[in-house]
Amino acid sequence: MIFDFGGVLTTPMDDTALCFAREIGLPDDAYRRAVAVDPAGRHLYAQLERGDISQEEWNAGIAALLGIDGTNLMGRALATLRPEKTVVTAAAQIRASGIRTAILSNSMGLAPHDPYAPWDLEAAHDVVVVSEQYRMRKPDPEIYELTLELLELPGSACIFVDDNPGNLAPAQKLGMTTVHATNPALTVAQLHQLIPLTH
Repeated sequence: MIFDFGGVLTTPMDDTALCFAREIGLPDDAYRRAVAVDPAGRHLYAQLERGDISQEEWNAGIAALLGIDGTNLMGRALATLRPEKTVVTAAAQIRASGIRTAILSNSMGLAPHDPYAPWDLEAAHDVVVVSEQYRMRKPDPEIYELTLELLELPGSACIFVDDNPGNLAPAQKLGMTTVHATNPALTVAQLHQLIPLTH
């Protein structure tokens, strides 16, 4: 069972973007548009995910787009991010049943702010792949192949859960069953259907 991180094991990323925009006095969609819609912001995020730039460089670049102070921007923007407890609990139940679990996450940077630290992913899962550490990112097919190699499993033996539909196709091509995480209750229900042991 392979899980994405942001928006699957966490509360929705759009919610954090909205909270941050309001906190700094910008229009509700300003931060989300800067990082996910603006071509310059999307390019910066792709560079961060591949480890081509540091989080501090990303902070400075996004801050320039928004016209704000870039000090610890990622940490401030993710201040309201929380564990999505229902999905985190389901993942723990799946692993306790004897099924190996993995994280495959496009990186949000690891320093100065480490968004993964509160989840203790290395203790909670068998394999953790954070994109910048391998200089590739979803949806690059190679990062899915790497995750399967680390799990020592074929794609046909794995289920992949992601909130971004664009990240599902490469997993499907490798034979994985995929779950599009649109809301926590539905995601957990789908996992229960696929793995009855999680009931």
